[in-house]
Amino acid sequence: MAETATANENNAPQPPQPPEQEVWKLKEVQFKPYPDEPAKTYRIITQNFNGPCSFIAICNILILRGYIAIHPPERTTVTYEQLAHLVSNYLLAVLPGVDISAALSVMPVTRRGMDLNPAFTEVTAFRPAGYGGELKLFEYAGIQLVHGWLPDPTTREYEVLRRYQDYDTCANLLAEADHISRGQLLQLQEEGAQSEGAGSDAPPSHQRSSSLSSEEQRKLEDALIIRQFLDHSSSQLTYHGLFALASTVKPGTLVALFRNSHLSVMYKCPDPNDSALYTLATDEAFLHEPSVVWERLEDVDGGWSSFVDADFKRASPAGGDYAGHTGETALAALEAPNLEAMTLEERADYELAQQLQREEDDEAHQMQARRRQEVAEQQQHERMEAMKQEAQDAAKKQRKSKKGDCIIM
Repeated sequence: MAETATANENNAPQPPQPPEQEVWKLKEVQFKPYPDEPAKTYRIITQNFNGPCSFIAICNILILRGYIAIHPPERTTVTYEQLAHLVSNYLLAVLPGVDISAALSVMPVTRRGMDLNPAFTEVTAFRPAGYGGELKLFEYAGIQLVHGWLPDPTTREYEVLRRYQDYDTCANLLAEADHISRGQLLQLQEEGAQSEGAGSDAPPSHQRSSSLSSEEQRKLEDALIIRQFLDHSSSQLTYHGLFALASTVKPGTLVALFRNSHLSVMYKCPDPNDSALYTLATDEAFLHEPSVVWERLEDVDGGWSSFVDADFKRASPAGGDYAGHTGETALAALEAPNLEAMTLEERADYELAQQLQREEDDEAHQMQARRRQEVAEQQQHERMEAMKQEAQDAAKKQRKSKKGDCIIM
């Protein structure tokens, strides 16, 4: 009987486990929430390849500010449900009597990302998307949302983007222009690029079609300029925007940066001798790299950025998940020895090891940048295709409506 009872217990239904992509690993990092205070240990959430980066960024900012904490200390992973519970309780505690239903209702959507609509006018400008719950979530959590997707005022894209202002409006224009050109917008763009390469300022022949009205002609020309800007800023960050971020974000401030259709934690070091911007290194690949805490934001595509530790000094990773787990022995081996006491052969070996380590660091960084770029390009492609399909459906509906019209005498 005892054996039967044990077997039945083993076969009893188990509680459902959260999907793998909704369980994230925790990493201990050191951070000074205030410059005059000693560094404290925080456990931030790392992100796997398909993780909902938007919600993770929000939670990590609240964690580094000391507003929420994940318990017990020995916990190594956290689920979306646990984080949603923490954030909900925090919002209810700090905003008593405030209707936060819009912010709470959008939280489940963050599992797949957030529908954010940046405006090409300033770093803090975003337009409401859907019911606007996305922006309410940042507002109620006290988190500033920023982006650096800004056109250079000296370029021809600037005036056009100032008129259309935000990404969604521009995407709608591209879908409409593709319909106006009967699906030839990409061909027109290629013709325009060839004309510029040949030193001609004349517009492509299709743009001068007499069948287009002046309004359609202008929309088509604007769409081509916008499409060129989007292609040249596929990382959703420009150098003008990077400089604007550096001059807008206050030192010692944690903000949420929208870039590559991704949200990350951005921080401006309060050190007056260091005016750089840093993003929190939350990729799960660095889970076992204690020296990798921040990534210095130095260019628009991440190709020249470098990793730093909790003191914002250049990190010395020992390979991390790219080459296996980092051990204390491996980290100690990277510490600089006394070069004067070394023989020429030992010094050559040491310098070779340092060179190989730098190459490995660069390879790891480039891999991460490629992953972000691939995700951003796929999401932008899907969004553009959806806009194009909506424009085609609207045109079909309009033609059908005109065919069904009749006049009653």
